[in-house]
Amino acid sequence: MSLFRFGTAARVVGLGFCLMAGLVQAQIVEPPQGPSAGAVMGSRVEFMLDLAEVSDVQRAQIKSILDAARNDLKPQQQNARALRQQAMTLFAAPTLDPAALEAVRQQQQLHHELVSKRMGQAMIAVAQVLTPEQRAKIAGKLKQRAERAEHAASKL
Repeated sequence: MSLFRFGTAARVVGLGFCLMAGLVQAQIVEPPQGPSAGAVMGSRVEFMLDLAEVSDVQRAQIKSILDAARNDLKPQQQNARALRQQAMTLFAAPTLDPAALEAVRQQQQLHHELVSKRMGQAMIAVAQVLTPEQRAKIAGKLKQRAERAEHAASKL
């Protein structure tokens, strides 16, 4: 296989990874859909806040922080959809355009960075509302969930 063909094949495989990353990114920016999706996501947050025994004042502050982040990221939902659609269109085209696919991948990377930055700001703001003990309780529960997920993934 020539170096050119290998490079093209590597780019196609890379695109596949980009498309998968786009799906993961969609779950960050675009919450699950359906009649009970909001309730499920809200119940997870509520569960963690109950676990940490937050006060009503803290709960209201955290809700405000998360609502602001959600509102800030709403315009990014359309951007994420457009980038995924563009990538799928390029991927399905009769003639593969590696440069165009790479350009879309780079745009997706920039989009992900923007979303990640805003979510990180929200996480810091929430952490500042919580006490160190409350943060430790939540972190402990998240660690347990991560360990269960790793264990389940190792069985695949």
